[in-house]
Amino acid sequence: MTSDLHGRLPASGWASMVPELLVADIAVSLAFWRDILGFTIAYQRPEHGFVYLERPEGTQIMLCQRSGNWETGPLEIPFGRGVMFQIYVADLAAVEATVTDAGIALHHGPREVWRRTGDRESSQREIFLLDPNGYLVMMAERLDERPLP
Repeated sequence: MTSDLHGRLPASGWASMVPELLVADIAVSLAFWRDILGFTIAYQRPEHGFVYLERPEGTQIMLCQRSGNWETGPLEIPFGRGVMFQIYVADLAAVEATVTDAGIALHHGPREVWRRTGDRESSQREIFLLDPNGYLVMMAERLDERPLP
């Protein structure tokens, strides 16, 4: 956490797209995204239940305590129906160890997969878990690339 209550701009600059997740309890969600998934607070507006998070690799996400202002329809847990957030990290083993140590069950994985990516195949190691509000999160580490067979 930054020493200043309000924080600073994201260290990696502004991402081109940053999802904002509505959450039931900002403290519970912040503990998950910060302490388990390794995000840090760039800046926050505690009076609005808002926090802007980032990872060293440049991934950014916003968490906002539900207020009814931005809800376009009924919202019930799991909030994340129909969406999955894929986050690439430099060291998936470290994230997985933190998840395991916290007693959080994986939704799926770990697994290593190869996928066609244009004119190549790329591999990655992945784990899937649910955040406290039911958002599906894939944490992944890129492994290798090869030409298509």
